[in-house]
Amino acid sequence: MAEAKHTSKTYTLASGDKIPAIGLGTWQSPNDQVTAAVKHAIDVGYRYIDTALAYGNEAAVGEGVRAAGVPREQLWITTKLDNPWHKRVAEGIDTSLKNLGMDYVDLYLMHWPSSTRPDDLKKHYDDWNFIDTWREMQKLVGTGKVRNIGVSNFGITNLEKLLNDPSCKIVPAVNQIELHPNNPSPKLVAYCKEKGIHVTGYSCLGSTNSPLYKDPTLLDLAAKKGRTPQQCLLQWGIQNGWDVIPKSVTPERIEANFALDGWSLDDEELKQLSSLKDRFKSLRVLPIWSHHDVFEKRIG
Repeated sequence: MAEAKHTSKTYTLASGDKIPAIGLGTWQSPNDQVTAAVKHAIDVGYRYIDTALAYGNEAAVGEGVRAAGVPREQLWITTKLDNPWHKRVAEGIDTSLKNLGMDYVDLYLMHWPSSTRPDDLKKHYDDWNFIDTWREMQKLVGTGKVRNIGVSNFGITNLEKLLNDPSCKIVPAVNQIELHPNNPSPKLVAYCKEKGIHVTGYSCLGSTNSPLYKDPTLLDLAAKKGRTPQQCLLQWGIQNGWDVIPKSVTPERIEANFALDGWSLDDEELKQLSSLKDRFKSLRVLPIWSHHDVFEKRIG
């Protein structure tokens, strides 16, 4: 029988800091809704909020955090460096902190391995890449502005390039990637574990158009457990060893996603979800600013 996992569970990063097993994602959450969503999430027990400069809602997230009234040190806040800011890392973190109304973030991620030119988002710098960006991010450690640094949307090839470069003195604490049973990425997850890189799973519910919610195995399992399909997907991620950041602005769904205490999936149920045959990525089309030198496309 698999060990029971709970919403109070945390994972210990290389720094010793503990990241909660579940947080509130805010990608595509509009400003007029995200403040209330963040406040409600914290009110019902969430202690982890994920945002990004590119989402355009950092200020609204900060408002929600302040409205909840929970001491800052009890929360985990993640934000991300946007692609056109790769040559302006110090300015990027200062901008995010100003937006959030905070003195520091617990985790600062390079959103994509893509050093985009601000004057033309379809082009990249000829004299700069994500290794240069990571060199600048490393300088933030010890400033008090970030507790941990990491990456997002990195495949094995780009992680290898980064880790093998002499300028890489700090191993990324986290790699945030799309993870759900239709995009399980077992080789990438295993690689990160081998290198001591914790994994965060985004689009952990498969996104709106995912075939997941038509999958009879998932639906049958949810009915058997007396749980929602979303709850089963979140438990699958947490019990496989990564934290999950489901996005919602609906109070009832925010609460349901957090209701993971006191039950778990057994080993056979975990295997059933890990064995789903369909493959689907919510980001099926590569962003216009990606090319083969900086972004490793992964299928399935």
